[in-house]
Amino acid sequence: MTVHEFLRDAVVILAASTLVVLVSQKIRFPSVVGFLLTGVLIGPSALGLIGEVERVEIFAEIGVVFLLFSIGLEFSLERLQEIRRIFFAGGSLQSVLTLAAGAAIALAAGLTLPRSLFAGFLLVLSSTAIVLKLYSDRRELDAPQGKVAIGILLFQDFLIVPMIVLTPVLAGAVEASAGQVALRFLLSLAVIGAVFLLARYLMPRLLYQIVRTQVREILVLGALVICLGMAWFTESLGFSLALGAFLAGIVISESEYSHQVVAEVVPFRDVFNSVFFISIGMLLDLQFVASHAPAVGRLTLLILVIKILGTAGAVALLSYPLRTVTITALSLAQIGEFSFVLLRVGQQHGMLPEELYQGFIAAAVLTMMLTPLLVALAPDLADRLPDMGRTGDAGEVPQAVLRDHVIVVGFGVNGRNLARVLREASLRYVVIELNAEAVRLARREGEPILFGDSTRWEILEHAGIRSARIVVFGISDLVAVRRSIRLARELNPGVHIIVRTRAVAEIEDLRAHGADEVIAAEFETSIEIFTRVLHRLHIPGNIIRAQTRALRGEDYRMLRVPSREGPISDALVRALAAGITDIYQLGPESVGAGASIRELALRKQTGATVIAVVRDQQVFTNPVPDLRLQTGDCLVMVGSHVEIERAFGYLDRNAEPGAISEQNEPRSSPRPAAS
Repeated sequence: MTVHEFLRDAVVILAASTLVVLVSQKIRFPSVVGFLLTGVLIGPSALGLIGEVERVEIFAEIGVVFLLFSIGLEFSLERLQEIRRIFFAGGSLQSVLTLAAGAAIALAAGLTLPRSLFAGFLLVLSSTAIVLKLYSDRRELDAPQGKVAIGILLFQDFLIVPMIVLTPVLAGAVEASAGQVALRFLLSLAVIGAVFLLARYLMPRLLYQIVRTQVREILVLGALVICLGMAWFTESLGFSLALGAFLAGIVISESEYSHQVVAEVVPFRDVFNSVFFISIGMLLDLQFVASHAPAVGRLTLLILVIKILGTAGAVALLSYPLRTVTITALSLAQIGEFSFVLLRVGQQHGMLPEELYQGFIAAAVLTMMLTPLLVALAPDLADRLPDMGRTGDAGEVPQAVLRDHVIVVGFGVNGRNLARVLREASLRYVVIELNAEAVRLARREGEPILFGDSTRWEILEHAGIRSARIVVFGISDLVAVRRSIRLARELNPGVHIIVRTRAVAEIEDLRAHGADEVIAAEFETSIEIFTRVLHRLHIPGNIIRAQTRALRGEDYRMLRVPSREGPISDALVRALAAGITDIYQLGPESVGAGASIRELALRKQTGATVIAVVRDQQVFTNPVPDLRLQTGDCLVMVGSHVEIERAFGYLDRNAEPGAISEQNEPRSSPRPAAS
């Protein structure tokens, strides 16, 4: 291939990638699916803009390296700790069930055992890129189905490494005896062990030396050297490029500089990833699909059924309710991007006949394209299914609690904090939670908690919804919250419903579904910042409280429509413009402790005037200049905002009282008060 042909192909691919991203953003469509379609369109079986797929294989290989490198960067031990039960139990169950089903069907279809196992490998993996993108757009990453999906997807991503290692063994390229397999695994473990030793002792020092230069180019080059160098190293040992890139990502993820490395590598990752997915689309032979349409359709349906049943079985065995089981199973029903990585390895070793190879590519691309539709339909389908929930296993709470009580849906950070306040105030409450492990731990601590799904009326009845005074929803699943609100309102029209939401756009929608109050996390953060700024400016508390009430009024209407005039109160405007009063208590290290008011010379130094001194229960108004100040005295001062701030900074300084009278010149600019 000439340089001219290389540049022409690069321009076509990058231009197509840019267009795909723009269109995907406009129509809210996963860009990964768009890249696949683009590859089909510009590939040799359609428009033929790229006549030979081999021309972009080098880009695709580099794309795989960066894809696995980025996964390794995100595969932190801390993140794994949070979802360890889902990762180990759910991920292994889903993988075993799907692998067994896929391999059994492949055996029944006439494939050999090694090829059947390889077919099972291909079915195990789902698309991390597509699923996380869809869940992020739907704000469901923190919902039960989001956490379960992340745990299973991470486990699948980790499996790609041993699968790549095993593929040559299954193909017979490496001796398949038990001893040889064990030796290969021991060698791979030795490589991984050496890498982690490198990570523990050498990599932090190397990254420190790179970062301390404060030269961005060196950090970028260093990250590329680590990524590509590790890939080259493992490939030279007989393993794959992907394995080295994955290990390099894990090495850096344990470093305190990982976030900066991620920021620098992301542009390269995104570019090569788009090329990788486009190259996969180019592999699809449209003529083959047209001539084998029924077979491709049957294979696609078979893949969806196997994956849905495998995932559903795993999530159900973790004791999640039917709704979470259904949504997660439909979300993970597609073939993953790493399956194509594995497919390329298998193709090199002749693991699949050409006809099945093309059929699998076609079916895999179709499952990816169907994923947005399946994710969108999953909640409604889950709500329509007959209730298979285990209300009898939900748990029991004393009947005395189920009267004029508060129902707390979700036992995350907000739910736990609310439960603690209610408990300390001796108020009755019941918690509903979907996480079986969280329920078990909470019961051990004596919490009145029920395991169940608030979208099921049986669970709400079990929690005493008909006699409840307040229901508080602290969960992140918007669709589940909507349904739960409607059910709660139907079962108890007079109950007061409070909902927490992350997104501003959901406020009116949740109110329309029956919520009485919607607490927007984004706006509450803004109000908290606003309040602290006004406190720092010494605005009187009653004015701050009045303005805060105005900001929260009409469901944060002032913040949702910034161009709307008001409701900035006149009192706040006057307080910001006029002089103010504030109080400073003298500590043992404060300037003035032991000095007289004359020696302190506060007005001369700062412009603020002391109008009273409070000592114990005694008040000295208009104190005389010779009044000697003591530790613990409260100085009541008046002045402008700048003068009061200057006075606080002056009083916070550690100076000798005897030297105070010698300081005659006030500062020309305020000094920030010490924290």
